[in-house]
Amino acid sequence: MRQAEVKRKTNETEIALRIGLDGTGKCSINTGIGFFDHMMTLFAVHGLFDLDILCHGDTEVDGHHSVEDIGIALGQAFREALGDKAGIARYGSFYLPMDEALAFVTLDISGRAYLVYDGGEMTPVVGSYDTELTEEFLRAFAFNAGITLHAKVLYGRNTHHKIEAIFKALAHALRLAVAKDPRVKGVPSSKGVL
Repeated sequence: MRQAEVKRKTNETEIALRIGLDGTGKCSINTGIGFFDHMMTLFAVHGLFDLDILCHGDTEVDGHHSVEDIGIALGQAFREALGDKAGIARYGSFYLPMDEALAFVTLDISGRAYLVYDGGEMTPVVGSYDTELTEEFLRAFAFNAGITLHAKVLYGRNTHHKIEAIFKALAHALRLAVAKDPRVKGVPSSKGVL
């Protein structure tokens, strides 16, 4: 099984995270931020990733450090769990409707970290979650996983729905990209390395 554990401790957060890429979506999430717990649960369930996250962060300041550091830890664990990337599909793209909102995520597990993000207009906060942290999470995850990631909300009115569509689309795109293809021999690159 492709799995990894990461422990990360700073003056702002303490995180224990475990991921299994070939799972069933079983998860235990406790970030200290209710809406973000909901998003990470959706990420696990829709990606079919077994995921445990426990974070003790300085949420009395705000959620920034917790959300960004979880992105860092998840990216590191994801990269480690992928190993040499032999036999994976590598690319994944997914449109995700969430009621009136539509999001699109496309990605390349390339080893070249990059983020293009366009979430459109959002209300500043959902619950206790600062909505601009969605971009911070995606950047931290992409750069630590070594993924080129593009995420865009095409339209929608409800901010909760827009962010939920992004997280679900990300999960589905990653699920496609990490899938093993028996026709792929070795690393899926003409260079021979990712």
